[in-house]
Amino acid sequence: MRNTLFFRKSMLIASIVMTFAVLPLPQVMAQDTTASSPSSSSSSSNETVSDKTDDSWITTKVKSELLDTKNVKSTDISVTTTEGVVALSGTVTSTREKIHVIHVTKLVKGVKSVDASALSVVPASSAGGSQ
Repeated sequence: MRNTLFFRKSMLIASIVMTFAVLPLPQVMAQDTTASSPSSSSSSSNETVSDKTDDSWITTKVKSELLDTKNVKSTDISVTTTEGVVALSGTVTSTREKIHVIHVTKLVKGVKSVDASALSVVPASSAGGSQ
């Protein structure tokens, strides 16, 4: 129990650190491209960088929320975000867990919609495998 709590806290902290480590990179890249491009295209570049930053933030926030959610094995779920649309893939152990994961994801600020079509339900008893 104590190891699980430590692992969850460590993953949350690592996610937050990675988010802040990645955020400045697109901004620096945008500054380099705006310096060499005309001012008319610089506004579209900044919107793209902002959208990518927002998507990164949403992905990290969804992952951390799933990590903190009881009865969800978040390590089996992959999260990607494009223009506010969150795509979930991987496996869950029940339909109830899948519905709960979708619900938790929808509650994250900035999420426009959730695509869980690649999130498969594999019962825990069959996940152990029959060899």
